[in-house]
Amino acid sequence: MLLKWRAPKTIQWVVKLFFIFLLVFTLFRVSTFLAFRPENISLIDAVPSFVMGIRFDIRWICILLIPIVLLSFIPRLSPYSSINARRAWVTYLAIATFLLMFFFGADYGHFAYVSTRLNASALNFAEDAKISFQMLWQSYPLFWIVLALIAVAYLFYWLYKKTHQQVESINNKSEINYRRRWYAWVTVLMVFGIYGSVSSKPLQWMDAFVYKDNFKSYLALNPLQNFFTTLRFRTPETGNDAVKKSYVTVAGFLQLDSASIRKQSFERWVYPNSHGLESKPNIVLVICESFSMYKSSMSGNPLNATPYFNQLSKEGIFFNRCFTPHFATARGVFATLTGIPDVQLSKFSSRNEASIQQHTIINNFDGYNKMYFIGGNSEFNNYRGLLNNIKDVKIYEEGAYTSPKVNVWGISDKDLFLESNKVFATQQQPFFAVIQTADNHRPYTIPETDKDFVKRQIDKDTLAKYGFLSVEEYNAFAYSDYAFKTLIDAAKKERYFANTIFVFVGDHGVEGNAKAIYPDAWTDNRLSDEHVPLLFYAPSLLQPKQYDKVVSQIDVLPTIAGLVHQSYLNTTLGRDVLNPSIKNNGAFVIHHDEGKIGWVTDSFYFVKNIRFDQEQLLPVQSNNRTWNAAEELAIKKRMSAFTTAFYETAKWMLVNNKEK
Repeated sequence: MLLKWRAPKTIQWVVKLFFIFLLVFTLFRVSTFLAFRPENISLIDAVPSFVMGIRFDIRWICILLIPIVLLSFIPRLSPYSSINARRAWVTYLAIATFLLMFFFGADYGHFAYVSTRLNASALNFAEDAKISFQMLWQSYPLFWIVLALIAVAYLFYWLYKKTHQQVESINNKSEINYRRRWYAWVTVLMVFGIYGSVSSKPLQWMDAFVYKDNFKSYLALNPLQNFFTTLRFRTPETGNDAVKKSYVTVAGFLQLDSASIRKQSFERWVYPNSHGLESKPNIVLVICESFSMYKSSMSGNPLNATPYFNQLSKEGIFFNRCFTPHFATARGVFATLTGIPDVQLSKFSSRNEASIQQHTIINNFDGYNKMYFIGGNSEFNNYRGLLNNIKDVKIYEEGAYTSPKVNVWGISDKDLFLESNKVFATQQQPFFAVIQTADNHRPYTIPETDKDFVKRQIDKDTLAKYGFLSVEEYNAFAYSDYAFKTLIDAAKKERYFANTIFVFVGDHGVEGNAKAIYPDAWTDNRLSDEHVPLLFYAPSLLQPKQYDKVVSQIDVLPTIAGLVHQSYLNTTLGRDVLNPSIKNNGAFVIHHDEGKIGWVTDSFYFVKNIRFDQEQLLPVQSNNRTWNAAEELAIKKRMSAFTTAFYETAKWMLVNNKEK
């Protein structure tokens, strides 16, 4: 038909290319649907997502192909003007295809890992390119993946060259006059394709969320649209109108006094209470990598990966329902040290200049030496920038240890604990130390020198039933338990042990199948991402007690400070959960990429979406709801206002909690 209309060869070729790319984009979307489809969504249900997805795909295909059309307005730059021009355009398309395949592959892996499409959050790791690359290199067959991408790009290079030759062959007996109007009309069509709509409003990223279902929305989007649109979420908001409206709600939860409320301030001095220890105990706060509660022995998981920590939990003050506000180590460290959920979308607050300066309760530990231990490099995720908020902190990191480096994360957790113990044993005054572990993370390295650690072999079906993706993951988790035992055994031999409180908290949990352990909401709504153990262990100082109430990672520092007989300034959202006057147990949760914020209580999980109107109320103690329809409406109304207020306050605090 195009030949009959005497379309220029360049236009004929562009049309062929358009349908090749449309087929590639569609096949990728189909594979995403087949690989990640929830059980409750059928192909028929997903048809609207595929239709909208074609609109997004057409936009990006037009963006890719429009340079060929525009530059062909100059005849000598047309793909059919010379051999060199043909080579240049085919090479351009091959490089573009390589980048497309890279995005598609990264998107596929991102979806498999965190159940969301590739977005600007991925740049958090690009900012630490060397360490991130080393982690990928040690965890995945990266060489073969890149080789496969190059092979695919070369295959498409051949295809583009072949289609170019076909168009040339079809037209070799016909003389086609050069007419700019063809290029003008195709340019108009491509601009329309990029605009993506017949209305006055162009196709927008938010249009994909009209389905009010995250999977359907993500299926409609493509990785390019999602990635480049979410770049704007990497800048923190500085306005305070929303927090002014939310103040009374959050102040009531924090039980602020009338003086603070009159000033609309979150600052409150907290004075020693009856359970404050006057012995100026040392504090060792261990932030445990990926310490997912449902995978642990404390949850009753029959694979019994953490028997030693399970025993410790019975000898200390243990909270079995602690939640981190979010997933990701950098966010967990930030929340622990500041008391603020890191609600910044698409970028870690530790890497945001506007939010890196923070007040921390650790500075109120007067007369204490402050130390931070990490097996690798403190520059990763800009931990060092965050740690600089701790006055006179001494950072121990890669290069300061005698133990050998085992992988990208530095020395092993066992060696990290032993090196830390040596430093503790030399202290002549009280100390507050933070230890950040890393071994329970890809590439799951277990040093060959630790021959007394026994790896287990467990079949895949059993591992999957109880939440583990591989035997390597299971053994890395068990190795963490082995390392905890190493720390406590070594500490017990030193004088400092008797007057030391060891605090263990997970930096975050891990998404996975927790249905063998907990009600469905924990798996279906990803509460397993945030559910971690919290233990205060000091056999000479604290009476053992088990708590079933919901607490948060942001409560860790206020609770530690409450155990010590000294005053401290709290300026953020954490609470001393051992204070008997505390009311309304709960924890804030955010899934950044999905746009979900929620509140977990002892009996339910309320969750809402900040991108579209969707609210859910889910039971967490069983699969059965204990409320009727009228009660559900009332709870949703109350919790929706409260959860939004907490979220807005956290956003404001990210840029307004500076040390004074």
